[in-house]
Amino acid sequence: MSEPVTQQYDDGLVQLDRHAITLRRYHFPSGTAKVIPLRTVTGYQTEPLGIFMQRFRIWGSSDLRRWLPLDIRRPLKSTLVTLQIAGAKPSPAFTPERPKEFLAVLDSLLEK
Repeated sequence: MSEPVTQQYDDGLVQLDRHAITLRRYHFPSGTAKVIPLRTVTGYQTEPLGIFMQRFRIWGSSDLRRWLPLDIRRPLKSTLVTLQIAGAKPSPAFTPERPKEFLAVLDSLLEK
């Protein structure tokens, strides 16, 4: 029997609850957080971080399609999540510490 999915996630940089996704240290240069209401998220895309795929991008963007918050541990992480939000350019992207747990909670909340 599998354990029920909790309705929240927080790893210090990424917070998810039933109302919003909060990306801490998002805005440059102030480092303030970006709060994204969950109702505005229309979907997401995940991809593994490769050698050249945003792994060493600590803050900002190299392709202008997405924006990544400050995360000095990003080179040690494995999964990039890019949110789809209508009208958002660039798209918010981030690397959760525990991607499987984050995605399970996000899927559960987006189903509702």
